[in-house]
Amino acid sequence: MIPVRGLAGAKVAVLGLGRSGLTAARALRAGGADVVAWDDGAAGRDAAEAEGFATADLARGGLEGCDLLITSPGIPHLFPQPHPAIRAAWDAGVPVDNDIGLFFRSLGHDGPPPKVVAVTGSNGKSTTSALIHHVLTHAGRTAHLAGNIGRGVLDLDPMGEGEVVVLELSSYQTELARALTPDVAVFTNLSPDHLDRHAGFGGYYAAKRRLFAEGGPDRAVIGCDEDTGRFLANQMAEAPGDDRVIRVATGRPNGTAWQVTARKGWLSETRKGRQMASVDLRDVAGLPGHHNHLNAACAWGVARALGLGPHEIEAGLRGFGGLPHRSQVLGEAGGVRFVNDSKATNPDAAAQALAAFPRIRWIVGGLAKDGASLDGLRPHYGNVAKAYVIGREAASFAVALGEVEAEVCGDMGTAVARAVAEAEPGDVVLLAPAAASFDQYDSFERRGEDFARHVAGVAGVGA
Repeated sequence: MIPVRGLAGAKVAVLGLGRSGLTAARALRAGGADVVAWDDGAAGRDAAEAEGFATADLARGGLEGCDLLITSPGIPHLFPQPHPAIRAAWDAGVPVDNDIGLFFRSLGHDGPPPKVVAVTGSNGKSTTSALIHHVLTHAGRTAHLAGNIGRGVLDLDPMGEGEVVVLELSSYQTELARALTPDVAVFTNLSPDHLDRHAGFGGYYAAKRRLFAEGGPDRAVIGCDEDTGRFLANQMAEAPGDDRVIRVATGRPNGTAWQVTARKGWLSETRKGRQMASVDLRDVAGLPGHHNHLNAACAWGVARALGLGPHEIEAGLRGFGGLPHRSQVLGEAGGVRFVNDSKATNPDAAAQALAAFPRIRWIVGGLAKDGASLDGLRPHYGNVAKAYVIGREAASFAVALGEVEAEVCGDMGTAVARAVAEAEPGDVVLLAPAAASFDQYDSFERRGEDFARHVAGVAGVGA
């Protein structure tokens, strides 16, 4: 555990006692702070009290005498409505922060700090973070993976010079953290998501942009296939030859100072117009599809910024096994492949999955996100042999798919059984829901596990 520094003797409130909240409470106590905790659920409060933490309703007088309020990322702090305890903190003049802010403010207090890589974006940030971590460890560097993936950041053991911390950061985390000072910051891409929490797309972008505008990273690796990324790269660069910005894009190099491109299955690095490396990714099983090649390009940029050579990075890429629920190949039976991309919780992520395979039996549907349109999927409908629609609103979701042949299945078991029954050799049975899971499951992980369970039962794959 990393003790929080600079708050010894301070009274600090912690709101939300899930994984990150309870870890923050422990780390604050380890650093000498006096902690008072609260969770709206009795189970969270019971867990805190079992560890000796005082609890008090922070919306009803519990903030009295507090110097700081730490809130968990799942708790709304502005939109659509701030939690009552957040309002109480405003009224009392108590600053609000989160565990990411505590982590950055504690760096360097106990000696030379590690390097910190922070990854954000809409799609691909988990794979990119895990890939960076894998490449570094494969090359013999001591690296740690935390944040929105793996462990809570304050749950890591203290570390120092020569080590690297790779953080996946959501917009909820970057929007609120008072300290954001990574050595390398990564922006993968942006598509509409979490719009209710940010009052629209502009607010969502602003939350992501804080990592760069507030953090002032030494190097920025920025996906530039969209205007949002191009705008950010332009703001970060001081001149055309500024190699502190590494641009990641589809297509041919455009002559900027430092660029990593992914085109037709090939990754290419250029600096000041000179090609430095080229890698064929088409046979890398853990990175299927163009979207994963762009993830690899982001990871490549980070690894190069941290001093790794091309051959070291390529070896790491080839040894990457992929992440569960993210273009995860479960196996093959009778010439049919089964791919679990349950993490494709919005249409843009699902579109990337559809673009990765030529003939798809597509399991789709769930709880549609506010502001999410299925129109962006249409260019990839030519890859879809048939859609099998799940979710409580499966019938209306099927209608929204338009010209795709769709069968309303409702539940995962029916969808898998029907897709397997109709699949032919060369087909891919793909779970890419383009929607959240909460109408039928408590997380995308549970949805992906259910898919894998039914695939194992019907097709014998992964059993």
